[in-house]
Amino acid sequence: MTNPIAIEFVEPQLDTLGAEEERVVVFAGSDGKLDIAARKVNSLTRKALSRLVESDRFESMKSGEVAEIAYPFGMETESVLVVKLERNASANAARKAGGAIARSLGRKGALVLGASLKNVADVAYGMALRTYAYEDQKTGEKKAAANVRVAVKDVNAATEAFAPMAGVTDGVFFTRDLVNAPANILTTTTFAEKLQELSALGVEVEVLEEDKLHELGMRTLLAVGQGSASPSKVVVMKWNGGGDEAPFALVGKGVVFDTGGISLKPAAGMEDMTMDMGGAGVVSGVMKAIATRGAKANVVGLVGLVENMPGSNATRPGDVVASMKGDTVEIINTDAEGRLVLADVLWYAQDRFKPTAMINLATLTGAIIIALGSENAGVFSNNDELADDFLAAAKVEDEGAWRMPLGDGYDALLKSNIADMKNIGGREGGSITAAQFLQRFVKPDTPWIHLDIAGVASKKADGPLHPKGATGWGVRALDRLIRDRFEA
Repeated sequence: MTNPIAIEFVEPQLDTLGAEEERVVVFAGSDGKLDIAARKVNSLTRKALSRLVESDRFESMKSGEVAEIAYPFGMETESVLVVKLERNASANAARKAGGAIARSLGRKGALVLGASLKNVADVAYGMALRTYAYEDQKTGEKKAAANVRVAVKDVNAATEAFAPMAGVTDGVFFTRDLVNAPANILTTTTFAEKLQELSALGVEVEVLEEDKLHELGMRTLLAVGQGSASPSKVVVMKWNGGGDEAPFALVGKGVVFDTGGISLKPAAGMEDMTMDMGGAGVVSGVMKAIATRGAKANVVGLVGLVENMPGSNATRPGDVVASMKGDTVEIINTDAEGRLVLADVLWYAQDRFKPTAMINLATLTGAIIIALGSENAGVFSNNDELADDFLAAAKVEDEGAWRMPLGDGYDALLKSNIADMKNIGGREGGSITAAQFLQRFVKPDTPWIHLDIAGVASKKADGPLHPKGATGWGVRALDRLIRDRFEA
């Protein structure tokens, strides 16, 4: 696994500041005022900081932006990074500033002089999240990121505040590693093996193999994977950190590669379908995050792991398959496979665990990208309270999410002449009809959310807290939801 950078909180040692051999990071608000540490650096560098904060360059800088003074006179450090950030900046502003610092540092170490900042732990959090790099498939010696020391007023308080953030960072990195991995490396079998390793953190992990899935009647899930040599699996992860209450359930689509099956996708861009297990990746990351930080809640994560291939035994368009629930599905398009996987796992999760609430995640439709782009995931729900709680958590964590509608008119588009339903409803409202399909496998008394993360799971460009590629979207928001709704 890709490990986050090591961050250590230390007491300020301004007397030895000029002898630092690494980079030094200081902060200045929009008023240009310097704190004690920055004034010390300013004195050592013969007022280089004063000249910067009084310049037009600093005036034009945005909050969280970084300016570099290279090889400053009077200090042995390679450079001084000056970050424009208010001392009482919000947690998200502090995290974005940390991300900007990380981009500037690369793999180099630093001393961050953050004693005057209100949310200094969040600066460290942003740095940790942004230093991710997926290098598992690259040869040659890999250069590890240097350690970062953060000077603070209260070392114990900062260390305590950062500890759960570090746990969530581990979960985010786990998700990113899974989503970035190529399909010949992350098979259904290796995926399950990686999840079994979570048992070392206290997660109870159970792998349901194909014989058990046949016994349970998970025929729609098995139909997706029957054209592949890779065996289909369902992995159940249980974290029992609460009391006797029913668990909160997370369900993830884990299509390790999606060719579209017999309804074959176009060749251009098919290489991106390694990320079609993004929903399962997020569920896995959340389970690692809550276990690492010791969440006081009962949470169960279930992922359906399959590969959608056009083999000789593959499901055909026009086939009718019965679900675990018992409803029959006419498969019009084998590339609408994720909903078939989720249908059985959703029903199994409710049947076995009787969850207090349930959220599923999936890179389910291209239609959601047309509707919302890559800035927001689509949120579909049968319960306003649960939806509001999730949207509030996503807002706190600055992970874009937007609620989408459900309705009987959309549901009618799934009518089949020969079965209980079709697996697609046509081009109009494609992300909504997919959600309507899933809702048919949710019991009326189960609060439920479907998150369509097709646009946010992996991105072609860098973001404030992630490099291009897998983002880990949803781990932070779901961890926040668990804290606020199920731990509080």
